[in-house]
Amino acid sequence: MRVFVTGASGHIASAVVPLLVAAGHEVAGLARSDASAAAVAALGAEVVRGDLDDIGGLRKAAASADGVMHFAFKHDAMARGDFAGAVASDLRVLTAFGEELDGTGKALVAMGGTMMLAPDGRAERPVTEEDTMVSGPRVDAENLVAGLAGRGVRSSVVRLSPVVHSSLDHHGFAPILIGLAREKGYAGYVGDGANRWPAVHTLDAARLCALALEQAPAGSRLHAVADEGVPFREFAERIGRHLGLPARSVDPEDADAHFGFLGRLVGRDNPISSARTRELLGWEPVHPGLLDDLDLGHYFATGA
Repeated sequence: MRVFVTGASGHIASAVVPLLVAAGHEVAGLARSDASAAAVAALGAEVVRGDLDDIGGLRKAAASADGVMHFAFKHDAMARGDFAGAVASDLRVLTAFGEELDGTGKALVAMGGTMMLAPDGRAERPVTEEDTMVSGPRVDAENLVAGLAGRGVRSSVVRLSPVVHSSLDHHGFAPILIGLAREKGYAGYVGDGANRWPAVHTLDAARLCALALEQAPAGSRLHAVADEGVPFREFAERIGRHLGLPARSVDPEDADAHFGFLGRLVGRDNPISSARTRELLGWEPVHPGLLDDLDLGHYFATGA
């Protein structure tokens, strides 16, 4: 099939595109800069110039495709503190895709996140694919996509772990936390650090995304999760060990000051099950888990 991919030169999509090309799909990738265009072309995809604000161009690209995969998100705006603006942009784009694909039976795969389902306190059990929320930031986009199943779109949402790790990860939460540890002189965790974060290797997540495009039933919510929940303190201690720095507790009231825009997330308890996803699509993670991947050293190499 012909597949239109947004964010095609990004961390996860750049691992998905080669899988799609190798499987015989014709891939067109969105690129907003010359550098991104060169990266998309090098992956074997056709380049579609544009950005997330070009709704007309996105509609045209979606209409000419047999399936759409939406990876792009305004992470730069989120890092500047404009999370609401990034969320609103994402919802506009997915609304446009939904309107364009309405009644066609074509596939739409969108990215979500497990962290949006993290409770304020300790989680009583791992979150499953059946758990949903009525509304909220990014929740509205997920619900929109899932709802397209009733409008003749084979839609699915891949809920990504907060840590998608590998040597391809240069701007995700792992390198951000490593950078903060270097800056502050210690690897921080909130409170006792017993809160849990799920994680998945980039290549395992990419394979799940490709399976979603090809096989996921309409309305599916899928979990890209290999490690169900790594205690955040263990995550911080492993970072500290590789940097030769201590790991220390950060008072919850100081989390925003220490972690910046991640301050509202680092103390969240977010254990996640992917049992239903594995059963539904026959997906099994095969690459190293988070702590083993950190021990490979690529995150700590000179210049990383």
